[in-house]
Amino acid sequence: MAYAVIKTGGRQYRVADGDTIDVDLLDAEVGKTTTFGEVLLHADGDKFTHGDPLISGAKVTAEIVEQRKDKKVVAFKFKRRKGYHRTVGHRRKLTRVKIKGISIGGTKSKKT
Repeated sequence: MAYAVIKTGGRQYRVADGDTIDVDLLDAEVGKTTTFGEVLLHADGDKFTHGDPLISGAKVTAEIVEQRKDKKVVAFKFKRRKGYHRTVGHRRKLTRVKIKGISIGGTKSKKT
């Protein structure tokens, strides 16, 4: 099965055709197609292609499924016997994407 390692939002993701992943917020509408051009590695069976650091001409296309928020993360600061406590938290904004295809230098990987 073919897969690729892409980089977006400062993180790296291992993706294959048909996968659904959550990435940091992308500025696009639901239902639109987006392209990830930073492909670090492509593997198809025993055949590996890696970049230095990126593979030139490789891209991964994906469809935007939804814009959402992650679970709430709460950080509670506390110092005993000092009367000090602080609660801070946040919810990361995410974009859920479904991988439609992986192409590397003009060839397109097929789902098996």
